Amino acid sequence: MHCLHCGVCCHETEMLLSKEDVSRLEKAGFNLNEFQRRDRQGYAKLRNRKGYCVLYDTKKRRCRAYKARPEGCRLYPVIHSVEDGIILDDLCPMRNTVSSNETNAKGRKVLKLLDTIDSEARSLQHR
Repeated sequence: MHCLHCGVCCHETEMLLSKEDVSRLEKAGFNLNEFQRRDRQGYAKLRNRKGYCVLYDTKKRRCRAYKARPEGCRLYPVIHSVEDGIILDDLCPMRNTVSSNETNAKGRKVLKLLDTIDSEARSLQHR
């Protein structure tokens, strides 16, 4: 994957967070209340500010939390579509640099991550 650092993937993000993602970001010094929001179903998501992920520096065109970034960000542009399954996100201008082997390997990780996040959200719903 060759990244342009264009910020397309950070624009109006809906990136889901696992407990592990949250812990890693907190350990890196980021404030939970500044980077996380919960939706009505109990899913943790990255917050947006001025149209971009709160972790994205629009001037430097870089993630401020790159080393601690969420797993979903690490796996991007490989995503799960309800209609099509594992795909490369059409929004990413560099999706053509991702090999089929990388797509398959990251796709398995995406599915595992989504299972983990679903389980974590369900456990919050049943409290």
